[in-house]
Amino acid sequence: MTASRRSVASVAALLLIGNAPVRSGKVALTFDDVPVFGALASAADGAVVTDQLLSGFIRHRWRVTGFVNEIQLEGPDKPQRTLLLARWLNAGMDLGNHTYSHASLDTTPADAYVADIVRDETETGRLLSARGRHEQWFRYPYLETGQTRASHDRVVGWLAEHHYRVAPVTMENSDWQFSAPYDDAVARGATAEAIHIREQYLTFTRAIVDWYVSAGTTLFGREPAFVFLLHASRLNAASIDGLATILRHAGLQVVPLSVAMHDPAYRTADHYIGPDGNEWLERWASTLHRDLPFDAMPTVPPEIVQSDARLEAAADPHTASSALRQSEAN
Repeated sequence: MTASRRSVASVAALLLIGNAPVRSGKVALTFDDVPVFGALASAADGAVVTDQLLSGFIRHRWRVTGFVNEIQLEGPDKPQRTLLLARWLNAGMDLGNHTYSHASLDTTPADAYVADIVRDETETGRLLSARGRHEQWFRYPYLETGQTRASHDRVVGWLAEHHYRVAPVTMENSDWQFSAPYDDAVARGATAEAIHIREQYLTFTRAIVDWYVSAGTTLFGREPAFVFLLHASRLNAASIDGLATILRHAGLQVVPLSVAMHDPAYRTADHYIGPDGNEWLERWASTLHRDLPFDAMPTVPPEIVQSDARLEAAADPHTASSALRQSEAN
C-alpha cells in the first residue's frame, strides 16, 4: 500500500471510530443478600452455595462485592453462618452493607433505618477490621431511597458522614424471580425442571444484558460501565459459567465496583424522591429528560412469574427469617 493510500485508510478508520458509540466494556458484579439468598435450612446448605459461588468467581478471576444482611446470621449456628462471610473476604471479595434486616425505607422511619444500617456493621465490620479494611459500600434494599425529602436526606447525610458510598444498580436480571422456583425444583428432586428453569434464566439474562447495553448507550451516547445486581443464590451458584459466557459475548469485562464507579455516568445527578425502587438508568433518564427503550425491554416468562408468586406466598418452615429469604429482594 502506498503512503497516500495508507493515509486515506487511516482517515476512513478514524471516521468509522468517530461514528461508533464509545464502548466501556466494563461491568461490576454485585451480589445482594449475602451470605445466601433463598430458603436454606442450615449453615451447611449455605456453605455449599457459598463455596460454589466463590470457586466460580475465582475461576473467572472476578472480584465481586457482596452486600450483607446480618439477620441471616442469626440462629443456633451463627458462628458457622458468620464464617461464610469470612470465606468471601478470604477469597479476595469485598463486603458491603445492605442493612441488618433488609429494611424498606418506604416503611421504616429514617432514624430506625439508620440504626438498622449500624446493626449490620457488627460482624461484617469486625471481619473487615481484622483484615485492615472497613465497610465503604451501601446498597439500598429494594433500591428504595426515600419517599420524602426528609427521609432521603437523613439517610444520605448519615452515609456521607460515615464515609459510605452508595452502590447504584445499572443492570439487573430479575434473578430473584427465578430463584424460588429453582430452589423448589431442586428440593423436590425435579432435576429436569431445575435444568429447564436455569436455561430460561440464562436465556432471559442474555436478552436483558443486551437491552441494558443498548439502553445505556441510548442514554449517554456511549456505553457506560455497568453495575450488575445479582443475588447470592443457589441458582447463580449453578449458573456462574453461563453468566460468564453471556458477559463475554456482550463484550463486558468484569471489574471491581470501585473501577466501574470511575465512569463519568455515575456523576449524573439523581433527583428522584418517591416510593419506587428504580434502577439508576431510569433515574438518570428522568434527570436528563431522555427516554429509554422500555417497549423493547425483555420480560420474565409468565410461568416463572406465576411460580415465584405462588412460592413467595408460602412460609418457609425452616427459619424465622423466611420473610427476608423469600422476599423479592433487590
